[in-house]
Amino acid sequence: MSERGDRDPRDPAAWPLLFTEAEANALLPEIVPLLMEMRARKVELDTYLAALESLTPAMRLNGHAADARELEARIHDLSTELAAGVDHLNDQGIEIKSLDHGLIDFPSRRGNRVVYLCWRLGEGPTIGYWHEVDAGFAGRRKL
Repeated sequence: MSERGDRDPRDPAAWPLLFTEAEANALLPEIVPLLMEMRARKVELDTYLAALESLTPAMRLNGHAADARELEARIHDLSTELAAGVDHLNDQGIEIKSLDHGLIDFPSRRGNRVVYLCWRLGEGPTIGYWHEVDAGFAGRRKL
């Protein structure tokens, strides 16, 4: 898929994949567990990053080098897992807007332009909102 900046974001012909509301809703049962797992991994990653940041250079030289290496290894593993999850969703044409909030967008046609069908964890079993490509979460409207 080309980078978003390389295409007219409103031109349906410029998008490799557009979802109908029914198609996006049909994917939610598969996506929700993955998104929940990714969000949990992101919380874990943030915790390890904060722990590593708290280890000053002096502490690393004073008996905490093994702790730092262990944190770095776990951070690497979690980052790799998260990247794989993001790639999996992106390969399906789904855009992750916020892992912290479990917020995803599905590009969709609305009239003669592209918009996003917008859903976030906890909102229910179906997508209830949409927004313009350049509007973001604040511009959401009920379907």
